[in-house]
Amino acid sequence: MVQLEYEDLPRRKRRRLLARALLRPLATATGLVAAYYLLPMDEPYSARTVVALVLGLLAVSALLIWQTRSVSRSPYPRLRAVAALATVFPLLILLFATSYFLLERSQPESFTESLSRSDAVYFTVTVFSTVGFGDIAPKSGAARGTAVLQMLADVFLVGVVAHVMLEAVRRGLDRRGQSGGRQQNAGRPTSDRPGDPASDDPGPSG
Repeated sequence: MVQLEYEDLPRRKRRRLLARALLRPLATATGLVAAYYLLPMDEPYSARTVVALVLGLLAVSALLIWQTRSVSRSPYPRLRAVAALATVFPLLILLFATSYFLLERSQPESFTESLSRSDAVYFTVTVFSTVGFGDIAPKSGAARGTAVLQMLADVFLVGVVAHVMLEAVRRGLDRRGQSGGRQQNAGRPTSDRPGDPASDDPGPSG
């Protein structure tokens, strides 16, 4: 049976698939936000924090690689790509927000004003979006270095990852089209072969 394209599905099924695709990343983001606000953050910002941040970025990269492969193999790759980005984005934001918050607690006056947890999220989003309001800015070398690391990660996410995800969606759609074509051909009689009993041409006699 040939699987229908997403646009050709009944409206109710499209809504169900969309809700299912967004439910998991929404639950993941909710858990991450809850952990960010509820877990104690008493560890000082140190080389250990930088190592944890780098390891976190590597984990995000590994997650993106796995998600990209899942997108290319999904029957609905565009939905899968939306769910993948909805999972990675809050993880990246909260990873840097935690670093900024720990830095401010460990080294006061690292920023132009003291950061609460919400302020750290706000500053992280302004850096990610390149808005740069200027109300909060890094002052210390550690704060500026962390901000530079986030800028590089943002460029990677917006540039490379967006391109890779689009390519994965394209491969998924191509694979789906080829699979559908094979299924359609499998249902056709092979009556065009010479000498085939199902062919209209009886073949050479003799």
